[in-house]
Amino acid sequence: MSRVKLQTSLGDIVLELDAAKAPGSVDNFVQYVKDGFYDNTVFHRVINGFMVQGGGFEPGMKEKSTRAPIRNEAENGLKNEAYTVAMARTPNPHTATAQFFINVARNDFLNFRAATTDAYGYCVFGRVVEGMNVVDLVTTLPLGGGYGPFPANAPLIPVIIRQATILDPAAAPSPAPASPAPATP
Repeated sequence: MSRVKLQTSLGDIVLELDAAKAPGSVDNFVQYVKDGFYDNTVFHRVINGFMVQGGGFEPGMKEKSTRAPIRNEAENGLKNEAYTVAMARTPNPHTATAQFFINVARNDFLNFRAATTDAYGYCVFGRVVEGMNVVDLVTTLPLGGGYGPFPANAPLIPVIIRQATILDPAAAPSPAPASPAPATP
């Protein structure tokens, strides 16, 4: 599984992406990372007990241009549980582009229920594997920055994603070697 590090102004968050269950969403997200799209963007919407959303606005709430929307893969079986990452979208199920959110609670109402506009759900494509404390810290910040599309939910002090990078799987620590079996006489 691919991993992406979000280096934020509050600390690092590492995401593990599930390309087996959400190949289109992972490919889309990874391409935005490779393009440097998420660098110098902000978490523009924070709702404590629900989620932290980012990936579409620069500081000052300047909206970034995106590629075409992707197909919603919410029927993949992955659930909107705490510390999972999902694609943000408009009420139309197939409108996700670059914005994503990190669930900070179990949000069953966001899961796929049927292939209809009201029940399609939000596609989970990964999970936070490091930096849950950073995600939690974001949810404690004072809100009401009065800017952007969700002014009541914007942090007063912007939380900046300084850089998003793909972590080299070869650099991941190897599991400890198994102990050798005792010799039999």
